[in-house]
Amino acid sequence: MSMPPSQPTPTFEGQPLSAKLQEGYALVSAGRASDAMELGRRLAEAFPANAHVLVFASEGFLASGDPQSALSLLDRALEASGGDIALKLKKASLLQQMRRRREAVALANEVASQATGNGRASWQVGHVINNCNRPAQAVPHYERARESLGEQLPLLYELAVAQFFSGAFEDAERNLDRLLEIDPTAGHALYLRSTLRRQTEARNHVDKLEQRIALGFPAPALEASARYALSKELEDLGHHAPAFEALLAAAAKKRSTLRPDVAGEIASLEAVCDAYSREVLSAPAEGGEGEGGEGEGALFILGMPRTGTTLVERLLVRSGQVDSAGELLDFGNLLGLETQRLLARDPAQAPALASLGIDFAALGREYMRGARDGAGDKPMFIDKMPVNFMYCGAIHKALPRARIIHLVRDPLDSCYAVFKTLFFSAYHFSYDQRELGDYYVAYHRMMRHWHDAMPGAILDVRYESLVTDPVGESKRILAWCGLEWSEAVLDTASLDASFSTASAAQVREPVHSRSINSSRRHLAGLAPLAERLAAAGLYSAT
Repeated sequence: MSMPPSQPTPTFEGQPLSAKLQEGYALVSAGRASDAMELGRRLAEAFPANAHVLVFASEGFLASGDPQSALSLLDRALEASGGDIALKLKKASLLQQMRRRREAVALANEVASQATGNGRASWQVGHVINNCNRPAQAVPHYERARESLGEQLPLLYELAVAQFFSGAFEDAERNLDRLLEIDPTAGHALYLRSTLRRQTEARNHVDKLEQRIALGFPAPALEASARYALSKELEDLGHHAPAFEALLAAAAKKRSTLRPDVAGEIASLEAVCDAYSREVLSAPAEGGEGEGGEGEGALFILGMPRTGTTLVERLLVRSGQVDSAGELLDFGNLLGLETQRLLARDPAQAPALASLGIDFAALGREYMRGARDGAGDKPMFIDKMPVNFMYCGAIHKALPRARIIHLVRDPLDSCYAVFKTLFFSAYHFSYDQRELGDYYVAYHRMMRHWHDAMPGAILDVRYESLVTDPVGESKRILAWCGLEWSEAVLDTASLDASFSTASAAQVREPVHSRSINSSRRHLAGLAPLAERLAAAGLYSAT
């Protein structure tokens, strides 16, 4: 039998096409986005039906900040490939990045129906859906991936996190127990397991945690996670002195793994306050307030973390009149992207001042489109990203009809609650008491500025009032939002909503006041923090 003639190896500009593609991906990895985009454009013109070329070109345009062109090229690659499942998943991930969440979920589900028995695809489907703030919908896909791929540690952890956010705490604990049987040093799993529920004398992991810490960990961050877990469980048991000792050791270990620029962060907050003056905020936004730009129905709940933001979210969701979009990064990301585009034209400008040149009406419309894709169909939705407190001025300009609720808590209690929480990829100022105190003072100044610069635009809700008078405060919150009172607001039974937050377990408990003045148990140990707050007039020992 004669062999068919071999196909010639495609070339481009005198080089094999495969080498040119390798060169292109190297440009992306090196951060040379514009060069990668230009090469991708030329390659796509030369090979308009080559799926590999079109996928690379998509990557180049995406790296250059042009996701729409990247999506168009990816669609062409999908057509050239005959509907390749891996490319569909790549498109679903890109749609999620573009905040087109409903399309992303629909495409991921389409892949799931086509990829029965494909564990890797099921895992990616779960990942996309989970990142669209639908953890309960992601769980079955993770479980199918587990059936096919076995007990892979990252998969077990993602599954447990989705179950945690969905309120399936017992399932999450079983999966974390299994993960820790395979890898006892998985510090992130140790910490998550400890936060799933309040530990009791009859059911806790204190002895095992102490034994594990004594045996050591391969990395400081893993040890820090275990020490945070130990501190949390000891506090649950009422062993406050050893819990605080464990906390100090945990914070010191975590801080040793970081190099935060707290002074730079504080300077950025001050620059924003200087730029967004009362005069700037009282001027109408340029570009008009087209459909969606006014922000009707958007409700921002913000403040320092661990101040009750998730509790207010729960109360509003339980009213049956509000959906939650979760803790969206959308507004800050959009603001940052538009600011960077302006800075590219004039790098000498300060970022905060440059941002004043943004088309805020257009930013507001784009925010509303993506945020509504992450929520349900009710007229009002919640964006509960605490750090949005930095953007109150920009939110007011882009979304003048949006409502802003700011949670306020006793300063020392607030900082102590932050200090004793492990944040895996945020709030790097929180592991040193002096840095935490300095940041809190800057945050407090910023919120005072927003109240002065945009009077009446922000509703302050005191955590202490909320937990001691939940009925009265809930009625005040709902009235301010223009919503009717409902007795369901305070009901924790059959709470089936997902809460993608570190407080997912606590938010399902009845409202309680046991955290009020909890910092006062440790006044001596919190002296560096208290001194910073006292110097700013925010704390007095008397």
